[in-house]
Amino acid sequence: MAQANIPKAKRYRRKLKEPCEIGWCELIDLPAFGVKNLHAKVDTGAATSSLHATRIKPFKRDGQTLVQFTIPMGSGVPDYHCEAPVYGQRRIKSSNGVMETRYVIETVMKLGPLEWVGHMTLANRQSMIFPVLIGRRALKRGFLVNSAKRWMLGRHQER
Repeated sequence: MAQANIPKAKRYRRKLKEPCEIGWCELIDLPAFGVKNLHAKVDTGAATSSLHATRIKPFKRDGQTLVQFTIPMGSGVPDYHCEAPVYGQRRIKSSNGVMETRYVIETVMKLGPLEWVGHMTLANRQSMIFPVLIGRRALKRGFLVNSAKRWMLGRHQER
């Protein structure tokens, strides 16, 4: 089971030095879970990033609340079984307008030239095309979204 492993000694940049242009969909890595090349939709309307997760189950260990979840990969690729400390819970209005409470985790994200620690909500996005949604809080680190383009940081074959 992959555990969120955020090294305390490594310092992550908070922002890019120069703006980085990205398209409306890109590939994102979640190094703390060993996951690479997840298809992500850039959503300037969403505040928080979101990750497609199933079998979401909170539990306690040594007085700390953690959450177990599965990142389904599909296409014959094995799923990732993960656990991470719960950062909090947020009430989110989903794409269909329904309010729901979601677990929030803090994890390392890598998009193009930047690797940072950020927040992601866990949600069942099975009916959505993209397993990851990148929200405004992640984008404010220096990304410029070009809605007319996609895969500006490379595709699976190129990465």
